[in-house]
Amino acid sequence: MTSSLFLDLLPEHLDTLGPEVRRIDVREPDEFEGPLGHLSRAELVPLGTLEDACATWSRATPLLLICRSGRRSVTAAEILARRGFGRLYNLKGGMLAVREGSFVPRGSGVPPT
Repeated sequence: MTSSLFLDLLPEHLDTLGPEVRRIDVREPDEFEGPLGHLSRAELVPLGTLEDACATWSRATPLLLICRSGRRSVTAAEILARRGFGRLYNLKGGMLAVREGSFVPRGSGVPPT
C-alpha cells in the first residue's frame, strides 16, 4: 500500500537501505522480544508513544517503520507524515513477512528509553 506519504519496502530489500535509515519498531515490548523477533538496529517505540517520542527526532532522517503485519506501521507513517517527516518506509507485511521469507531477524534491538 505505497502512498504519497511513504514507500512500501519488501523484506528482501531491507539490505538496500543504508545505515542512515533508523529502524522504528512500533509494536509492544512483548512482541518486540517475542517469537517473531526484531530486526537488527531496530528501536522499540510502541505506536501509543510515537507522537511524543518523535518530537525530538530530525525530520530529515529517513525512517523504516516496522510492526507485526504492516498495519500499525502504516498508521505510524501517517502520524509521522502529518508531523513533517518526509522520508518514510513501511516494511510491507511486517515481521510476519520477514519470517515467511526466511529473512531471519538478527542482532539485538534497542530497548525503549
